[in-house]
Amino acid sequence: MELTVNRVELDDVLIAYRDSGAAAGHPLSDVPVVLVHGMGGDGHTWDRLAARLVQYGRRVIIPDLRGHGRSAHTGSYRFPEFGADTLRLCERLGVEQVDLVGHSLGGYAISWTAMERPELVRRLVIEEQPLPLRSGDEQMTFTRRLPSVPELWHATSSLIRHPRAVLAFDRSMTGAALEQFRKPYPEWWAGLSDITAPTLFLRGGPGGMVDPDKLEQMRATIPDCTVRTFTCGHSIHRDRHREFEAEVLPFLGH
Repeated sequence: MELTVNRVELDDVLIAYRDSGAAAGHPLSDVPVVLVHGMGGDGHTWDRLAARLVQYGRRVIIPDLRGHGRSAHTGSYRFPEFGADTLRLCERLGVEQVDLVGHSLGGYAISWTAMERPELVRRLVIEEQPLPLRSGDEQMTFTRRLPSVPELWHATSSLIRHPRAVLAFDRSMTGAALEQFRKPYPEWWAGLSDITAPTLFLRGGPGGMVDPDKLEQMRATIPDCTVRTFTCGHSIHRDRHREFEAEVLPFLGH
């Protein structure tokens, strides 16, 4: 789905986003859906879902995270900063309530937003966010499985369709992200109880990046949290798109 690319300066960082504009024909047409991609990608990963939501009469806003796509590179890539950029964009656009959907790193961005401004978020969908350590006594664990042939095909074809994402990605953030994954993030865990939006967490199968024990702790901490598990790897919306839509669209009111 081709939408006009807009750019806005948010706290000295130039953030690019696409916006389908005012919508009509649905009771939630005045509640935009903000789609936030994961690390190494850009907003085009959401094109199929965005097109479906627009067909249903929803306004869709798709940012490129700092260091990705058409957004600016910067010297800092802390997880809370991705969340602050997402929140500032919503505030700059003057929306009163939003539905947030985020994949992986985008899950950090939208969960942080929902903690900081609970009244802003109507629904929260988190896909395959690697969950951080709670204390220094834990070990970071990911599930392990080699990608299947269909997953490899989807990954390769996605690269061919959207090479800009790979070329634009600021690879300097990789080290910063890995460092943050390995360190305890107790502030994030403490903030989960502040989330008031009904939350849907989508977890991949053996090839995913979600620790099931930490996921259960998260589910028990967020007041209203539902977990759904898929058989694919880390990118559910790409590799199991129909199953993904079958869970997400009804949750968002479609």
